[in-house]
Amino acid sequence: MFGEFDTQIVVKSLPFLWQGLQLSLLLTGLGILGGVAAGTLLALMRLSSFKVFSLFSATYVNLIRSVPLILVIFWFYFLVPLAIGRPVGSFYSALIAFIIFEAAYYSEIIRAGIQSVARGQVWAGQATGLGYWQIQRYIVLPQAFRNMVPILLTQAIILFQDTSLVFVVSLRDFMTASAIVAQKEGRLVEMYTFAAAVYFVICFAGSMLVKRLSKEIAR
Repeated sequence: MFGEFDTQIVVKSLPFLWQGLQLSLLLTGLGILGGVAAGTLLALMRLSSFKVFSLFSATYVNLIRSVPLILVIFWFYFLVPLAIGRPVGSFYSALIAFIIFEAAYYSEIIRAGIQSVARGQVWAGQATGLGYWQIQRYIVLPQAFRNMVPILLTQAIILFQDTSLVFVVSLRDFMTASAIVAQKEGRLVEMYTFAAAVYFVICFAGSMLVKRLSKEIAR
């Protein structure tokens, strides 16, 4: 089987595959930014003394983490257009689903990071006259994010892998592009082997970065 491995089909398909990889990376990047922003807000709500905010955040996190990501994508692609009366589009359906889904996971990561900051520093900020949001902005969140960088990157790697699910809304991410070429050219071994190699290289490099950052933070 591997004796007839045709590397030329991979080389010939690189421009098309690169377009798919760009989409995967774009969805990952935007999903991280939106997920961290929404997750930070949810984490602060979860830790709030206002029961309404805390209950809303806890309910949101538990609900979203209880359903598969592919179902969330389906919600925004099929159900939301019915509710608003117009289509959302494949790209925005997937992007919003990623942000909403990742926000639930980032929320728990960020909440743990916030709680890892010594309470004495919060009290010191209060003693100097800083308000709640000033304490969070200048004292708590910078330290929390520094402690959370490795696990945030780990979640980003998982998100990159999850972008392969966008085939359900007809988006041509890297995995979908590889599958299209594999079916069209009849070279399944070559294309799926190449796709696996690309995913491995990117995820392994990310894992090594996480390991290095973990050591730096431990110092």
